[in-house]
Amino acid sequence: MAITKEKKHEIVKELKEELKKARLIIFVNFHGLSVSSSRDLRKILRGLNTGYVVAKKSLIRKALEEFGFAGQMPELGGEMAMAFSEEESIEPIKALNVFSKKNGIKLAGGIFENKYIDNKTVIMLANIPPREVLLAQFVNVINSPVQGLVVALNDVSGKFVRILNQIKNVKT
Repeated sequence: MAITKEKKHEIVKELKEELKKARLIIFVNFHGLSVSSSRDLRKILRGLNTGYVVAKKSLIRKALEEFGFAGQMPELGGEMAMAFSEEESIEPIKALNVFSKKNGIKLAGGIFENKYIDNKTVIMLANIPPREVLLAQFVNVINSPVQGLVVALNDVSGKFVRILNQIKNVKT
């Protein structure tokens, strides 16, 4: 069933409203996703304060034209939806990545920090470790030179003691 021009204008207007508020947008190719899985995906995203809108690709492109995001828009192939988040968290990307692996959908790219990103960048962002792990890695990097210095100083003093011990054994 064809969509009327008025309905198309309304959809584009709604998409533009979502785009104005969004800090993170992920394009999802949901081809082959069952209705129950789609419901599960919406529930997961709702828990992360992330909206999920299915729209025609032409209407999505029309809504995006006005904003002038940097970079090149990713290829929008197949049946497309957009996940919107007003927060600067990458948790929606992680959730979508896990869901896509389980259900065979594809992340086609998105918009992050007012720039278009491709699907490889989306997956890279999804694989960033949690904050606590990153902080632990950072502490380890800072601690490593200090730990190396302690080992080196300990080694120098150990060698000095061994040399004194050898001198004592030679004299006796």
